[in-house]
Amino acid sequence: MKPTTRACRRTSRRSVNGFTLIELMITVAIVGILATIAYPAFSEYVVRSRIVDALGELGSLRIKQEQIYADNRNYGSSATGCSGLVLPTSTYFTFSCTWVTDDQSFLLTAAGKSGTALNGYSFTVNHKNEQRTTAFVGAPSVPLNCWIKRKSETC
Repeated sequence: MKPTTRACRRTSRRSVNGFTLIELMITVAIVGILATIAYPAFSEYVVRSRIVDALGELGSLRIKQEQIYADNRNYGSSATGCSGLVLPTSTYFTFSCTWVTDDQSFLLTAAGKSGTALNGYSFTVNHKNEQRTTAFVGAPSVPLNCWIKRKSETC
C-alpha cells in the first residue's frame, strides 16, 4: 500500500523542525564552560590595562616634577608641597605627591581606590626615578624595586 500525500508531508516536516532540547542544553553548557574560562582572563586583562595607564601617569608626573626643579632648583616648599604639580583624577587610582622637607626630593604614589577592581595595588616613583611596586594583589613578593604589571612578574 502506498502512503498518502498527507503522511509524507508530516514525515518530511518533522525532520526540519529545529533543534532538540538535548542539543540546546549541550550548546548552553559549552558556552557556559567557555565563559567561565574567558571571564577571568578578560578581567585580568582589564586590570593590567588600567595599571599601565596609572604607571604612564606616574611617569608623566615625575617628568613634570623635574621640569619644576629645573625652573626653581627645588621640588616645592613646606607651604605648598609638590608645588606647581596638578595631580590627575582617576576612577581607579588616587595619585599623591609627598614632598620631603629638604626641597630636594619627592615621592609620587598611585594607589588603587577602594571599591574598585584596583583596590590593593600601589606604585611609587621618586626623584631618583626609583620605581617600586608597594602592593599588588596576588603577587607573592612585594614590595619590589620595579613596576610590575602581572602577578607572575619579578624585577
